[in-house]
Amino acid sequence: MSPPLLSVRGLAVAFRTRGGDVQALHGMSFDLRPGEMLGIVGESGSGKSTAALALTGLLGPAGRVTAGQALFEGQDLLAMEERALARLRGAKLAMVFQNPRAALNPVRPVGLQLADVIARHHPGTAAETRARMLDALRRMRVPDPERRAAALPHELSGGLCQRIGIALAMAGEPRLLIADEPTTGLDVTTQAAVMDLLHDALRARAAGSLLITHDLALAAQYCDRLLVMQAGRVVEEAPVRMLFAAPRHAYTARLLRGMPAAARGLEDLLPEEGGLPLAVGSGPLLSLRGLRKSFPLRRPGLFRPRPRLVALDGLDLDIHPGEALGLVGESGCGKSTLARLASRLIEPDAGEVLLEGQPIQAIPPAAFAASPWRRAIQMVFQDPAGSLNPRFTAFDCIADPLRQLLPAEGAAARRARVEAAAAQAGLPPALLPRYPHQLSGGEKARVGIARAMAVEPRLLVLDEPTASLDAPVQALVLRLLARLRRQAGVALLFISHDLHLVRLLCDRVAVMYLGQVVEEGPARQVFTAPRHPYTAALLSALPRPPGAMPAQPLRLEGEPRSPVEPDPGACRLHGRCPRGTAFCATNPPALRPVATGQQARCHFPLEGSSG
Repeated sequence: MSPPLLSVRGLAVAFRTRGGDVQALHGMSFDLRPGEMLGIVGESGSGKSTAALALTGLLGPAGRVTAGQALFEGQDLLAMEERALARLRGAKLAMVFQNPRAALNPVRPVGLQLADVIARHHPGTAAETRARMLDALRRMRVPDPERRAAALPHELSGGLCQRIGIALAMAGEPRLLIADEPTTGLDVTTQAAVMDLLHDALRARAAGSLLITHDLALAAQYCDRLLVMQAGRVVEEAPVRMLFAAPRHAYTARLLRGMPAAARGLEDLLPEEGGLPLAVGSGPLLSLRGLRKSFPLRRPGLFRPRPRLVALDGLDLDIHPGEALGLVGESGCGKSTLARLASRLIEPDAGEVLLEGQPIQAIPPAAFAASPWRRAIQMVFQDPAGSLNPRFTAFDCIADPLRQLLPAEGAAARRARVEAAAAQAGLPPALLPRYPHQLSGGEKARVGIARAMAVEPRLLVLDEPTASLDAPVQALVLRLLARLRRQAGVALLFISHDLHLVRLLCDRVAVMYLGQVVEEGPARQVFTAPRHPYTAALLSALPRPPGAMPAQPLRLEGEPRSPVEPDPGACRLHGRCPRGTAFCATNPPALRPVATGQQARCHFPLEGSSG
């Protein structure tokens, strides 16, 4: 057996706080061999990210290694001086960070940031460096890499920033890659392609990888061994198949029971009396009709017209009272734009948003902001930490919309509403005086939901509310949303990359691709018998735990078309679709019925194949 690439023994980490030192890691030990991918799993706060930051020397001023050794190719990473460790980072040792935007320079185009790293490790001419940079973006499935390279991080979706972060980490061809939630913002097709690329590249170079993830199904598919952490300690370590087949520790067994991928329904994740309600109400609560939205890009030249990125192109969708509608699709397909339009945080270029038949665009913005219509639609944002004011306590975060939308209410009535919303969201009263940085990821997500529920909305628009949460906390949030539907009759527009969660929570699902809905129908029907090739590809790329029935493989070839001024005379999937013909290149399909309650935008729909 080859010697370990990385050998960690007795790693202990403490953080200084006002109340004294807090021990975050207690004697962590493991070996990583060349060509191996070791998965590190556990709940939020278990010490997974702390271990990664300790190994890379990025703990920050409050954290310190109190004991241990980490030998990497004969060098102790924990004993190295910062200058020597900095030389190692990016060359032999690289890290993919959990928050991709925070890892990128906000005022420098992403292509130049990637080119800087490439030039440092692979010196060459400017043309050679640019060619390498564009190739790295293509390998990470970044569409239209020439244009994306010129963009600033805030101009890109979270999923695109994630891919660029992975490209940055891989640019130096490291021997050890530490990936902290590298696929959180990626759709399943891109996730599969990126993970395949990482897995193959690391194996080819006999490099090793630590994969820190809350997605147990993903870890099972790509990792050789799993290391399970709880409260700063390693509680179990085993080969993947052995751990899934016969977990030794009770905590591991609980994690496996909480996997959305293995659950048949919400009752499997967190038993509770009473089933989910069927969607009720005759007419739609919210109707989107012919929505179009584009965003101007930077001018490519002084005298050249400014191109526009088309985010939504003639989109129609209905949400009924009490219904949970899932919205899925790859990064950059327009899901978050649709959420902001539905919440009237931005205005469409064309089309209408109708709330109970009333076109809300007809109401002046100032009047709308203070109207009952504003209360009716509330949004829960993708990044719970980023959407909470760091200077506000949890109580103030929940109370803030009440001050704006119900200014006539007194302090006592406002406090009662906040406490009721917190109770609905499962937030203990003891957490209300705390600030966001004092809350876990799951607690921040609950504050965001409580803030939205405080004004008693008719519709909650949830943009990736569970993306950064581990499986047990995801289960709690899903159960909370199901309970809110049952008790308050609130409708949900649930936007997620995680198809397993959509399957568990939603009555209907709409699948988006490049600004259009390509399939829509009852969730059970769409998941078991997808009719659009893109939907089938999404389902076939879903990571599954060991022993689960494998999906019929269906991979899309080539790269997605550019969303910048797309060809209106062709199917958006043409060139990648396994069923496409020359007819599809000149005849864009319409969304049409293909089964009872099910529609697909395809000239040659699948015949009820299983996903």
